[in-house]
Amino acid sequence: MPDTAPVAIVTGSSRGAGRGIARALGSHGCTVYVTGRSIREGDAEVPGTIFATAQEVTVAGGKGIPVRCDHADDEQVKALIDRVIAEQGRIDILVNNACYQSHAVSAPGQFWEKPLEIGEMMNVGLRSGFVASWYAAPHMVRQDKGLIVFTSSPGAMHYCFGPSYGAQKAGVDKMAFDMGVDFADAGANIAAVSIWMGALTTERLLEMMEAAPDKFRHLEGMLESPEYTGEIAWAMYNDPGMMARWNGKVVIGAEAGKEYGLTDIAGKYPPSARDTTKTVPPAYTPYKVK
Repeated sequence: MPDTAPVAIVTGSSRGAGRGIARALGSHGCTVYVTGRSIREGDAEVPGTIFATAQEVTVAGGKGIPVRCDHADDEQVKALIDRVIAEQGRIDILVNNACYQSHAVSAPGQFWEKPLEIGEMMNVGLRSGFVASWYAAPHMVRQDKGLIVFTSSPGAMHYCFGPSYGAQKAGVDKMAFDMGVDFADAGANIAAVSIWMGALTTERLLEMMEAAPDKFRHLEGMLESPEYTGEIAWAMYNDPGMMARWNGKVVIGAEAGKEYGLTDIAGKYPPSARDTTKTVPPAYTPYKVK
């Protein structure tokens, strides 16, 4: 681990999970590059900006650096990685969280009755995570220590909001596995992991619950804070057994957090998807074709 503050990039952190993850890493003294497109309130359906999150990171004890970045634009992603390396010389933790978001994804109706733009999740959400990792990986391999996290969901293994959402989550799970194979084959001390988050106390979900309390009543007492995944990522990064324990794995965040003794809301452990939805992460086979 470097003597200086660890450097993290949290993509899509104007709000939601990314905002909480960035705050959590900031509380551990990390320098956190906060990326997203929202630079003023009203830029998106839900409140939040990169500047507000960056300030929260700094208040938490780290150093928040806002960077406007459209993760649909490869050149902007390249510029982001180049800037971090130029300013910090390294990237210790990359959290691939940026994802197309719209109320249309969870709206009633079948997939063909919703706007075609919901398929953008397979661009900003799936491909964007590959691109950010592709630009960051060479730097992380050279420094021989790093963690790449994909934020995912049990919706990778059960129906949730339709095929665009499910394909995006299943895609990042497999991407983490395959990146883990490449890192291991290269002998690099870089772990790639996909973390299934629970239902989060994000601005978007709380708004949905308020609008349709009967539909979401089953979530009462089961919510997970957005910061929780950041705490898990920090524990993984500092784990001497990080590679053997987590590289290439798809994990239920609630279970990984419990392994580390990390409690969450009201000092409790969040429920596991294994119990709430009877869903378990995929078991990929070790067979390789290269």
